[in-house]
Amino acid sequence: MLEKYIYYLILLVGIVSCQNKAVVFEDSKLKGVCFVAPPREIESSEFENVKNINAEWVALTPYGFIRDGSPAFRYNKFSEGHWWGESPKGVSECAKMAHEKGLKVMLKPHAWVQYNSGSTFTGDLDFKTEADWQTFERSFGEYLLDFAKVADSSKIEVYCIATEFENFVEKRPEFWHKIIKEIRSVYKGKLTYAENWDCYEKVPFWNELDFIGVDGYFPLAEEKSPSLQKIKKGWESHRNKLEKFSRKYQKPILFTEIGYQSTDFTTQKPWESYSKHPDNEALQAAAYKAFFEEVWKERWLAGCFIWKWFPDMKKENDGSKNHKFRDKYSPQGKVGEAVLKEYFKNL
Repeated sequence: MLEKYIYYLILLVGIVSCQNKAVVFEDSKLKGVCFVAPPREIESSEFENVKNINAEWVALTPYGFIRDGSPAFRYNKFSEGHWWGESPKGVSECAKMAHEKGLKVMLKPHAWVQYNSGSTFTGDLDFKTEADWQTFERSFGEYLLDFAKVADSSKIEVYCIATEFENFVEKRPEFWHKIIKEIRSVYKGKLTYAENWDCYEKVPFWNELDFIGVDGYFPLAEEKSPSLQKIKKGWESHRNKLEKFSRKYQKPILFTEIGYQSTDFTTQKPWESYSKHPDNEALQAAAYKAFFEEVWKERWLAGCFIWKWFPDMKKENDGSKNHKFRDKYSPQGKVGEAVLKEYFKNL
């Protein structure tokens, strides 16, 4: 009997020791950008532009849609205005061009939830009846599996199975356990899932994936235009929490998105889109610097994908339109682009 107790004590000590062991990501860290799905076919030179900032990865982000309260998830519908880069064919072509330029690829499907009054956050998605949930899960599951097959046939290195579905994950965990197994049956690469910065701890299936995926829009500083040191200090509590979480699951953390707008107050609530605050390129650049200098060195960090990078800049910048501020998250043509180029090269 004593030997039995000793055996279980040794086993318990081993489990605790494993949980307390620091996670070390031993591969080269992923230096990437989130590549906006192009509305029409593009040239391979668009991926040369990504390489010019010393990035080594692109995340391809095909959207599907939930519209006007209907539970059916819709994708690859050109008649409904869906873009070329959101189709399986477009994703395959983009992955091929990226690979030919020496870039690696993460495929990261996104959902857009739209109502007559506008769009809503995917994390709040809900349905009132079981029938509606089943309709949604069936069509959404087809979407995820179709792109898993694209990821496999295109030799895409990482597949991020979905993005920011807090309520769906909490209410319907059985769907996620099942779809992960089905994806594993058709795709042999690395898997992650992208959860928002404020609820990644609630996800029940991290053990089934290769990376803990976090969309890292952490609040860092309240001021209008904080100093670099102030922004860096804002990372302290988040960094410690992420390290503990990585230890708990013995998984590296991948920032599946991280980004800042080129405006005042961007480090206050980095997740808020289409800000009406005045332009502030220097603050966006400082926020990038703070991340690279304060977080990149962490051994549990697998890398990051900067939100976001637009293809086809020349056509988008025709006439008097000043494209570099058309989307305030984009670093293109701003001080932030030079910062990314420097740090991606030297880190």
